[in-house]
Amino acid sequence: MENLWIGDVARRAGIQPSAIRYYESVGLLPEPHRLNGRRRYGPEALTRLTVIRMAREAGFTIAEIRALFHSFPDDTAASLRWRAFAERKIGEMDAIIGRAQRMRTLLEESMRCRCLTFDDCALVGWPAADGGRCG
Repeated sequence: MENLWIGDVARRAGIQPSAIRYYESVGLLPEPHRLNGRRRYGPEALTRLTVIRMAREAGFTIAEIRALFHSFPDDTAASLRWRAFAERKIGEMDAIIGRAQRMRTLLEESMRCRCLTFDDCALVGWPAADGGRCG
């Protein structure tokens, strides 16, 4: 594949040219070759943009993606880089899921409440010794 103009890369990647320029400015894409002042990209730019999109979909921040690309020795396999970041992100997701489950439990318990005032409600002291059930 020949070198592509920024508009061609944007179209193929399904993003705006401004996103490509932004990714360059924050170090996610290397500075492209220029021809008459216009950016020219090789096929590796599309590969890099695919990795960026996948990482964003997986919940990685721009800083985390930058570290994924730049915080390892150059000879570190992509799979090892990804695994290190994925394990950390899975731990974060487990914490978020645990919090969401606790929120759901509290909301489900609160929907069983028949109290007329908050002063009478055992849920205000949740989790109560009686499991949070009230009036």
